[in-house]
Amino acid sequence: MNALFTLLGKEVLRFWKVALQTVAAPVISSLLYLLIFSHAIAGHIQVYGSIPYTSFLIPGLAMMSVLQNAFANSSSSLIQSKITGNLVFVLLSPLQPWQLYLGYVGASVLRGLMVGGALLLVTGWFVPLQWHDPLWSLLFAVLGASMLGSLGVIAGIWAEKFDQMAAFQNFIIVPATFLSGVFYSVTTLPPFWVAVSRLNPFFYLVDGMRFGFFGISDTSPWICLAAALLGNLVCGGAAWIWLKRGYKLRN
Repeated sequence: MNALFTLLGKEVLRFWKVALQTVAAPVISSLLYLLIFSHAIAGHIQVYGSIPYTSFLIPGLAMMSVLQNAFANSSSSLIQSKITGNLVFVLLSPLQPWQLYLGYVGASVLRGLMVGGALLLVTGWFVPLQWHDPLWSLLFAVLGASMLGSLGVIAGIWAEKFDQMAAFQNFIIVPATFLSGVFYSVTTLPPFWVAVSRLNPFFYLVDGMRFGFFGISDTSPWICLAAALLGNLVCGGAAWIWLKRGYKLRN
């Protein structure tokens, strides 16, 4: 277990030493979204009958921050280690594949939760937070961070250069997050786009987080939980298998 905690500590220290970039900057970016949307259209929209649009935005922005930063942490760590050549020292250590997985994903979960928590603390100064079930929100934040941390491991193993990693993030992660209902309720969309949204696994993470705040969501919270668990099983299983086989790591 000492080897696992050493890797986990290394990964946490890696992002914490540049916390201004890895924690503070994402919080500021999300605050800009909140300020722009709240000033532009908040007075014209009520969601779920009586919830102000600004309040509606906060859980979606928090989940978006959690997802994007969890993915960025594990993916950037692996691709940098591969390109600089120091990944060999991790592979030579007495770490089992499951320990490698927990080390990378554990640090990703911690970074995602730190960014999401910091965003909620800051937005609490502007908008009073409504919380129907904080533990439910925390559960979805952890599940979302672990799922995207696992996906970051997959992307970091697959990519061989920074361009490929940027393409993975720009063409898969960012569109999936923005089209997950962060800024809108999917019930306001035409039927075709509602069906498309329900194919997006990120939608269930955002919707589950929102249920924890308001006790209301676009779909059943239990369906959201099942989708989140399935996403973790698929992404986590694939990441662990690739780590176990050394796919693109032992070349």
